Amino acid sequence: MNVASIPEIQAHLSDYVKKTRKGPVVVTRNGKPVAVLLAVTDQEEVDRLVLAHSSKFQAIVRKSRRQIKKTGGIPHDEFWKQVEAETKAAVGNGKPRRQRPKSPASETEQTR
Repeated sequence: MNVASIPEIQAHLSDYVKKTRKGPVVVTRNGKPVAVLLAVTDQEEVDRLVLAHSSKFQAIVRKSRRQIKKTGGIPHDEFWKQVEAETKAAVGNGKPRRQRPKSPASETEQTR
């Protein structure tokens, strides 16, 4: 892991971005860590990182988990029926259609 001060990062940003391929670069101010530079491979990874550090999103996840624990949630197929119904309604309003991801079971069956 590399450690660099803000002035070092400012002066040599492209070098430190290259160093992220080998691992995170910890950015310091007055000797104390204040940020981390990370290499990312695609937009999906960026989205995951942003959501993982979003307090609003984490609050939604916690609330959803409590609700599922309390009510048992809804079956997988019922969830997707509701998503498809909402998607059809949205498509009728000119909104783009969402793709349904494969269920873990169907992915397992395809790899066999």
